[in-house]
Amino acid sequence: MVQIIETIDVDVPVTTAYNQWTQFESFPKFLDEVESITQIDDTHTRWKVKVGGVEREFNAEITEQHPDERVAWNSIGGDTEHAGVVTFHKLTDTTTRVSVQIDWEPEGMVEKVGAFLGAGKHAVKKDLENFKEFIEGRGAETGAWRGDVEA
Repeated sequence: MVQIIETIDVDVPVTTAYNQWTQFESFPKFLDEVESITQIDDTHTRWKVKVGGVEREFNAEITEQHPDERVAWNSIGGDTEHAGVVTFHKLTDTTTRVSVQIDWEPEGMVEKVGAFLGAGKHAVKKDLENFKEFIEGRGAETGAWRGDVEA
């Protein structure tokens, strides 16, 4: 199992950063490897990703979610096994620290070599930079889901 932890500070209020992160169908706008996400219901999504030229599909379940604090998930079924959590930390009224932790199991030789070389860590860092650019450029979220999901 590979663990990736990355953090970035974004110049928007914590509520804005959190609200945007709940808009899963917008992820392809800032997560490079995500082709599409379909929201099935409040706690289930269907993902299509392209990693190292290989297309994968899987479902994910939100296992814990608390507004302005955290979103945790794990994959269920499909082509990849992973789990993660994104946490949101108010630094000031207008600045938020976004921290991502992802645990995943590389499949096949290409993914295992990529994991060894740190490709996943680099990809998550780049995705967070893209998120920062996206949300700061907009200055507002594209929507929000403020529901609470207990662990």
